[in-house]
Amino acid sequence: MSAQAADHDVRPLADRMRPRDLDEFVGQRHLLATDKPLRQALQAGKLHSMLFWGPPGSGKTTLARLIARVSDAQFLSISAVLSGVKDIRAAVEQAKKARAADGRATVLFVDEVHRFNKAQQDAFLPYVEDGTLTFIGATTENPSFELNNALLSRARVYVLKRLEDADVREIIDRALSDVGRGFGARPLDVAAELRDMLAHAADGDGRRGLNLLEVAADLAQTQNGRELISADVVAEVVADGVRRFDKGGEAFYDQISALHKAVRGSSPDAALYWFARMLDGGCDPLYIARRVVRMASEDIGNADPRALTLALNAWDVQTRLGSPEGELALAQAVVYLACAAKSNAVYTAYHAAVKDVRESGSLDVPLHLRNAPTGLMKELGYGQRYRYAHDEPEAYSAGERYFPDEMTERQYYHPVQRGLEIRIAEKLAHLRALDRKYLKEK
Repeated sequence: MSAQAADHDVRPLADRMRPRDLDEFVGQRHLLATDKPLRQALQAGKLHSMLFWGPPGSGKTTLARLIARVSDAQFLSISAVLSGVKDIRAAVEQAKKARAADGRATVLFVDEVHRFNKAQQDAFLPYVEDGTLTFIGATTENPSFELNNALLSRARVYVLKRLEDADVREIIDRALSDVGRGFGARPLDVAAELRDMLAHAADGDGRRGLNLLEVAADLAQTQNGRELISADVVAEVVADGVRRFDKGGEAFYDQISALHKAVRGSSPDAALYWFARMLDGGCDPLYIARRVVRMASEDIGNADPRALTLALNAWDVQTRLGSPEGELALAQAVVYLACAAKSNAVYTAYHAAVKDVRESGSLDVPLHLRNAPTGLMKELGYGQRYRYAHDEPEAYSAGERYFPDEMTERQYYHPVQRGLEIRIAEKLAHLRALDRKYLKEK
């Protein structure tokens, strides 16, 4: 395309700058380096169905187009958001005609394939199996959760990574120098450090990087016959850029997982970072508050019972005051939990008890533990031989049994040697010693 034609091309810059071959493709070296299986398969003409799983702007659509071009295949594209079974059938008919005419293969690219329901996925599965179509799906969500097993078993999953800042910078530089498709024919000046700012603001999204550059170019000021993208223009363009955070999607659960694990790992600084990332991306602070309460019970427990109280108080502050006071209280709770002594002893004890309950069935409550509010119940032995702990030495009925008669004694709770649980462990050890003494003397 000539420079004059490029000036009249109304397509967005990101669309005009799509790579024309694999050598122009930036990023994803773990898949497309010369010695990698996907690159070798494509060069050998071994077209196969595949799923591209990766964040926005990582090149999923572009790579699908390139694969069709390298394989000399017809490229058909549908969006799972806008298309239904009728569109799938139409694509199948086009694929059949292409194969009947000259034996040409067809690539059916399904964008956001995770939005297809099971019936829609099943609609094109037979045509993938018989070779009518080569399926390439793109998704930002974990395919193991969103796609049915039949489709997953017939498509190889390739994980695409977010682009590095250097990758986005390379894409921006190419757009600035490309005469036919980019801004190479314009007397456009933008300093290296400002290109770096644009690349960083893209947050690993190549398409977003080009969109930011295009906006900045539209705002360039003419000076001495040159068009200058100034620092002020770039600052305005990248202001308030929202980091990647897909509410309810893969990134959402990855980030709450990172926050939880930073707290568990006693890293207050990393915990604060992930807390701030989630808020910055638009996460509901009350959702974080609920998860912080969970952390207090699961990972701190009785090593520092104050953690649960502080977490509940922070939740209450967020509910009562909202932003920004509530978020500061949540930050306080997150830091406290990260710094607190850790114990998952109650968490593991609870799950061990639940396992026993599910496996042992509905065992009867021992007679001596039953309440006896009526004469009949007393006649039946309810409450007999129960020893009232407050009447015993140290307010402890040594040797008393509290499990069902059919069960042996269990020890679910094993306090750790951290925080308050050190003292709890000492007390439980003393009580067990009293049990042993009682049973020995009995």
